[in-house]
Amino acid sequence: QVQLVESGGGLVQAGDSMRLSCTASGRTRSGATVAWFRQTPGKERDFVAAVSWSGTSTYYADSVKGRFTISRDSAKNTVYLQMNSLKPEDTFVYVCALTYGTIIQSAPGYPFWGQGTQVTVSS
Repeated sequence: QVQLVESGGGLVQAGDSMRLSCTASGRTRSGATVAWFRQTPGKERDFVAAVSWSGTSTYYADSVKGRFTISRDSAKNTVYLQMNSLKPEDTFVYVCALTYGTIIQSAPGYPFWGQGTQVTVSS
């Protein structure tokens, strides 16, 4: 099993920046892809960004491209989501997820999930 723990959420104002972290533990192995999704309670999870564990591939949703950057520190087993120029419409619970294989945007393709961290952007 793989455990994922997110941190770094909170309340910020529009235009501010915030960095989220997702730390993996347990039976991780090479070839992983880690992604960030965001959701509101009772709604589907929307893909935000993903990175291959090698760091060679990244992918972003159009809504965050140019504002968010995903990266990983393999030594710390941690993936980061740097969010700049935040907008009130970025207010969601952000959840990280892990799968093995190529980057995919579909939530059902990720078997391992964290608990999520709330990000609130005030106007």
